[in-house]
Amino acid sequence: MAGTVGGVPVPGGLIDLLDVEEAGPDLFRGRPRGVPADRAFGGAVVAQSLLAATATVPADRAVHSLHAYFVRAGDPAAPTDLQVTRVRDGGSYATRGVTAVQHGRTTLTLTASFARPEDGPGHQVPVLDAPPPETLPAPEESLAGAPAAVLEWLSWLDRRHPFHFRFDGALPRVAAGRGEAAPPRQRFWFRSRETLPDDPRLHACALAYATDMLLLSVAVAPHGTVIGAPGLATASLDHAVWFHGPARADTWLCYEQESAVSAGGRAICSGRVFGRDGRLVLTVVQEGMLRRRPV
Repeated sequence: MAGTVGGVPVPGGLIDLLDVEEAGPDLFRGRPRGVPADRAFGGAVVAQSLLAATATVPADRAVHSLHAYFVRAGDPAAPTDLQVTRVRDGGSYATRGVTAVQHGRTTLTLTASFARPEDGPGHQVPVLDAPPPETLPAPEESLAGAPAAVLEWLSWLDRRHPFHFRFDGALPRVAAGRGEAAPPRQRFWFRSRETLPDDPRLHACALAYATDMLLLSVAVAPHGTVIGAPGLATASLDHAVWFHGPARADTWLCYEQESAVSAGGRAICSGRVFGRDGRLVLTVVQEGMLRRRPV
């Protein structure tokens, strides 16, 4: 099913999942993001909120940062009302706030900043050091022989996210399937399963969705467990993304993820997304809740 956001055509598939429609002055409605049996995916409501904010900003201003707080668990089978607040429109920058509401209760608040393109001094310290995705096996090949729980997770991953994946190295989840701890880091390539329109605003929203994929899982790797395991309660608390330049979500991008610390029932996870040319296109930081619970 197709639609539009601020006059921008929205096809089916990935963007159809994230489609929002105008429902009133600076009010938009995001379609359901799953079925009741699913756990709500935070990246989807972040992307929907960014779509709503983008629709109120002039086309010559691109998002350069977003900061989101997950207030309550979302209902993946219900639509989401997205109320946009026009915080500021300056000469170069524009700021928008978005409140996502389901069943009369706030589930997420997001602030996004947009800017006109500018020239300035440039540098980049981290380098891309990963084999090309074409040289890596498909996930079902790389995880052949893994424990049954890992294979079930792979099937879930394929249903959950509209992206192709190529994993570089052993995933911590495989070690956890053997009851073993692993370093709190992982790296994989991803791209949308479909070709998306050329509008960079839509690609930014699709990438906002992707930044939440698997990120919190690196924080549980040193503890030999996985998200969703009995005795472990997890949730994303806040999520921040900095966009360093345009990138297409339907071309291969490399996502490096790591967790620097877990303490006090919370963990910090960070990520870097590189283009095929080695350009750093996104920086991501997330804080998540990690809490022991009775089995």
